[in-house]
Amino acid sequence: MGIFSRLSDIINSNLNAILDRAEDPEKMIRLIIQEMEETLVEVRSSSARVIADKKDAQRRLDRLQSEADDWEGKARLALEKGREDLARAALSEKQGLLDEIKVVEQEFNALDDHLAHLSEEIAQLQTKLNDAKAKQKTMMMRQKTVSTRMKTRSQLNKDALNDAFEKFEHYERRMDNMESQLEAEDLGRDVKQSLKNEIDSLAQDDSINAELERLKADLSPKKDD
Repeated sequence: MGIFSRLSDIINSNLNAILDRAEDPEKMIRLIIQEMEETLVEVRSSSARVIADKKDAQRRLDRLQSEADDWEGKARLALEKGREDLARAALSEKQGLLDEIKVVEQEFNALDDHLAHLSEEIAQLQTKLNDAKAKQKTMMMRQKTVSTRMKTRSQLNKDALNDAFEKFEHYERRMDNMESQLEAEDLGRDVKQSLKNEIDSLAQDDSINAELERLKADLSPKKDD
């Protein structure tokens, strides 16, 4: 089922209101444009038929007028020849044609009015269609702009995150370098310290041994006793 039930619904429609109520405005504007284009094709087809009927009516008018003129010529000829009876009969034929001409003229005028109305509807429908297409273009541009902004923001967030990781890695490298320098400065110090401690221990052992020998000597019984 279409969005619009009649051509007048399209012409009198408020596109903004329709789109505001739509759950999916982009889908709705596509459907509106499709229905407008289909309706425009139908109205143009109707206009083409009316134009064809109008041309046919014009041809009939021209033929009838030609026949009426011909019967008038015959009436003149009959009068010139003194045959009033034939002239009267010829004028009667002409009158019949004139009556028919009036009917065809009414048909022609009706077709002309109908065609003018269709032309006005086509113009209004085309304006409405152009408006719908402009709105669709605006919506597409807005969607593209939003997508681009979202993509850009995502890229910026990604770049910011990468930058944070790079700074953290740079900080870790600095700490590693500082720790490495400290460790490099301590290289060899443990060996020297161990060697010094070992030598100092030897000296301490000699002192303890000497003290131990002294005590032994004090405790040993003297030979004179």
